[in-house]
Amino acid sequence: MPEQQGEAKKAFGVRLRNLRLDARLSGRQLSAVTGMRPSKVSRIEHARQNPTEDDIRTWCRACSAENQIPELIAAHRQIDEMWQEHRQQLRQGLKNLSAKNKPLYERTRLMRVYTSLNIPGFLQKPMYVRAVVEAVTQFHALPDDVDEAVQARLGRLQVLTSGPGQFAFAVEASALYVALGDQATMEEQFDFLIAATRMNHVSLGIIPLGTTRNRVWAGENFYIFDEHTVRSDQWTGTYETSRPIEIATFLRIFNLLREQAVYGDAARAEIEAARRYLQSRETF
Repeated sequence: MPEQQGEAKKAFGVRLRNLRLDARLSGRQLSAVTGMRPSKVSRIEHARQNPTEDDIRTWCRACSAENQIPELIAAHRQIDEMWQEHRQQLRQGLKNLSAKNKPLYERTRLMRVYTSLNIPGFLQKPMYVRAVVEAVTQFHALPDDVDEAVQARLGRLQVLTSGPGQFAFAVEASALYVALGDQATMEEQFDFLIAATRMNHVSLGIIPLGTTRNRVWAGENFYIFDEHTVRSDQWTGTYETSRPIEIATFLRIFNLLREQAVYGDAARAEIEAARRYLQSRETF
């Protein structure tokens, strides 16, 4: 079990334990009211046994916390879905993985994206996409379906250029200095980023190098789909949540990051500075 998922299960058990304590019930008293064995109550509270949804309903009613049933059930469902290991996802192949995500991208009307490690997928041009796909394929020893995977992943760019949605990006300037592919790859990519800063349905903000971080600091990439789903990419997997409280936290983080970004002419100046730096390197 991934560490984050295990911690979430422990936190859920603590929430149930706190409901019992707030209701001034001992473990044995809760057992008597609900019909659960005392050992089961203990195992649930210590995350050694998963409660069923009926267990959660019964627990809440016994603790006079019926109003918390919907949120607790949603949180419990989310625990098993929240962490998708890259190895499991990649078994489907990069092409199939992109196809699976396409409906979500197409129905989203407001996409909020923060990246610190690379250029956001929705802004990646073909040569940059190919460099990403080749790197992922090599690292994970995947079957060689690079051409098909590139075409599938370019569906995100099509969503940005031809779809009805709005896009808000906050990108760390450091991501612009990560060179993928050759010089032509990065030139094509920088040209498109410049163009994106002038698109009416796109807000592209760049957080300059050396920005003072008083309220929020650089972190892992994340995508917010409208206000119903958040995905955050990490080294070994993807965290996904649809819990309102989690989404509200990511929205607050995103808004703070956007406040640190620059836009328009200032954003284009950051992009051109990264271009000049990469051009000045003796080897690319």
